[in-house]
Amino acid sequence: MQEQLDKLKKRVEKLENARKDQLSMAVVSGDLDKVMASMIIGIAAAAMDTKVKMFFSFWALSALRDKKKSAKGKNFISKMFGIMLPKGKNALKLSNMNMLGMGPVMIKHLMKKNNVLSLDDMFKTAGELGIEIIVCEMSMGLMGFKKEEFIDYPHLSFAGAATFVADAGESAAQLFI
Repeated sequence: MQEQLDKLKKRVEKLENARKDQLSMAVVSGDLDKVMASMIIGIAAAAMDTKVKMFFSFWALSALRDKKKSAKGKNFISKMFGIMLPKGKNALKLSNMNMLGMGPVMIKHLMKKNNVLSLDDMFKTAGELGIEIIVCEMSMGLMGFKKEEFIDYPHLSFAGAATFVADAGESAAQLFI
């Protein structure tokens, strides 16, 4: 009887240490198609009751910039990054076949024609589903972005890479996009 109890305790301990039903995504690309893919995967997972955490870093931060917001007190390099990088998800380029800006216009037209959510609607849906978006503080600092420049999103937070690593370690699935 004691042997069976010990086996059962070990099985319970194993279950308690199992990974969570959670998807952690590192989104580092600022390409329209890759940000869209990240959102589509995240929304699909959240719709299936999986907790989703998206860690936006480096070039992906452009998607989170609000075109109506700006920050004061930036140095020259930070101002230059702000000018050179797209300001917001609707200004992103395609990774392939950008065709001087015609590629994004064409893909957005096809999305509308085929009843695919726009990127704006994807972010809205993601917020409604409770998807967390974490902004990489280090990338934000390197590129000279400030918190007040980012979109209003109900589950937006700011953290370092260690937070993503900890979340990913607990997650049943991890993606790098």
